[in-house]
Amino acid sequence: MNRQQIFEFFARLAEDNPNPEGELEYVNDFTLLVAVVLSAQATDVGVNKATRSLWPVADTPEKMLALGVDGLKEHIKTIGLYNSKAENVIKLCRDLIDKHGGKVPQTREELVALAGVGRKTANVVLNIAFGQPTCAVDTHIFRVSNRTGLAPGKNVDKVEEALMKVIPDPFKLHAHHWLILLGRYICKARKPDCAKCKLTDICLYKEKTL
Repeated sequence: MNRQQIFEFFARLAEDNPNPEGELEYVNDFTLLVAVVLSAQATDVGVNKATRSLWPVADTPEKMLALGVDGLKEHIKTIGLYNSKAENVIKLCRDLIDKHGGKVPQTREELVALAGVGRKTANVVLNIAFGQPTCAVDTHIFRVSNRTGLAPGKNVDKVEEALMKVIPDPFKLHAHHWLILLGRYICKARKPDCAKCKLTDICLYKEKTL
């Protein structure tokens, strides 16, 4: 896509949904961080079901640490990889308390140093909690970026790098939300629902399902 097409691409997404939000449920920066860690290789719906009973009893690193690995497992045992995730979350809590005074750090470098936190998780937290213009490339964004011709790349790092170069400044804050929602509900993996998409005249995908 050229610059004019890319601007129009995001302008339409913005017009359709001016203030997009993530679908993970959380009550503060800490619970957002934990929710994103738990969502790796799991659905937001599944994570939300588990955390609805967790947040009332463990919405701070101190409370989560008091719950312990076994106590945490009881709340999240319906989530995939819950054993390793529980251990990572408890380690993460110790680090937050020991190194950051119980607060969630606001830099990518500090976030990825925490147990269970990768670049994608850090980008989500930086964007949602602290309003930084990051783009967390998950499977949906990777697919949409390549399929539409928006920001093609062979891996998630290349796609992230390409997106940060081509997304116009007015749209950088919300871009990753728009792209995730587009990929999750319209530009789906097996068969894109092109008939419902408002971007078909811009999209460069050759096998449109109209």
